[in-house]
Order: sequence, then structure tokens, then C-alpha cells
Amino acid sequence: MPAQSATHSKIAISGRILYDYARHPDLPVEEEGQLNDPVLRENFLTRVLAYSEWQQLLQAGLTRRGLTDFHSRYKYLLMAHNPVQYKTLGNLLGNMGQSDLEELGPRYFSKLMAALEKCATRRTHTNVLQHLSGYLKRAISAEDKQQVQHVIGQYRQGIVPLEVPLTLLKHYFRQHPDPYIAQQVYLQPHPENLSLRNAIQ
Repeated sequence: MPAQSATHSKIAISGRILYDYARHPDLPVEEEGQLNDPVLRENFLTRVLAYSEWQQLLQAGLTRRGLTDFHSRYKYLLMAHNPVQYKTLGNLLGNMGQSDLEELGPRYFSKLMAALEKCATRRTHTNVLQHLSGYLKRAISAEDKQQVQHVIGQYRQGIVPLEVPLTLLKHYFRQHPDPYIAQQVYLQPHPENLSLRNAIQ
């Protein structure tokens, strides 16, 4: 392809991306080179899948119950990415009252996507892991609880990757199902076969 044609093609593609982004400002966008970073890649695909789920919710017809359930599913993922916005969005929906859903829904989702754009840290992941482990305190033995805390501590210290405590927690939740935890996106925000969290330290 001649250099001039290639340049025109790139301009056309860039223009199309800008046009789509202007129409859909919450659409996740990331520079291609950034996707070589495992943390940024995992973050980007997490946002892509959240965007897709939101679109499905809109197509089905947004309701107050649907919005509340959506937020409930994303509670711990949001807590891991942005604890401040986690509280803000909780308050936003807590004061939903008779708010105009057509205005509230897009405003909520824009804030959610902005919050998820911030990468979770070892500290915030550890906080979420501790919250999740609390749901097992009456279900597993003292020895098993000690093991869970030991592995979470290893992750906090950077000894093991995130997938290690997550795998252990999911193991115990399979043995002792909790309906609320079962719906949490945090435990599996993307298809397991992508193994996106294996490289997250």
C-alpha cells in the first residue's frame, strides 16, 4: 500500500474511533502498546465486559431493581478499583428515591466506568479478599481460616500472585456456597480460560 494511502487509512480509522467515542463516551479505550502490560490489559478487558453487560441491561429495559442488582454484582470489583467511588456510588443509589432513571442510569454508569479505569492495587485487592473471607468465618474450620489468612498475607507481602488467594477462596465458596458472593463479578470478571489474573502480582 502506498505511504499516502496508508496515512489516509490511519486517519480514517482514527476519525472513526473518535466519532464512536464521542457517541459512546463510556466505551473503554486503551492504547495498543499499553495492552502489553498485564495489569492494564486485565483492567481494559474488565471494563469491556462491564460495558457489554451494561448494554445488555439497557436492551432488556433499565429498572430500579435492575440497576440495584447490577451495582450489587459489581460491589467488590468497584471496592478493589476505587474505594472512594465505591462509597459515592453506593450513596448515589441509596438516595435513588424518585430520581429520573433515564438520567440516573447513565450518570451512575459513567461514574462506574471512570472508577474501574483506576487499576486495583495490592492494598485494595487485599482489602476485598479480607471482606470475602469474612463470609466463610462460620463455614470453615479454624485451621482453614488460618490457611486463608496466611495466603492473603502472602499476597499482601508480594510472595504469591493474586490468583493464589482467589483460587483458595473460590474453592471454599464452592464447598460452602453463598448466594451473594456467587454473583460477585470480582471473583471472575472475565472468562477463566483467558487467565488474565495469573500475571497480576
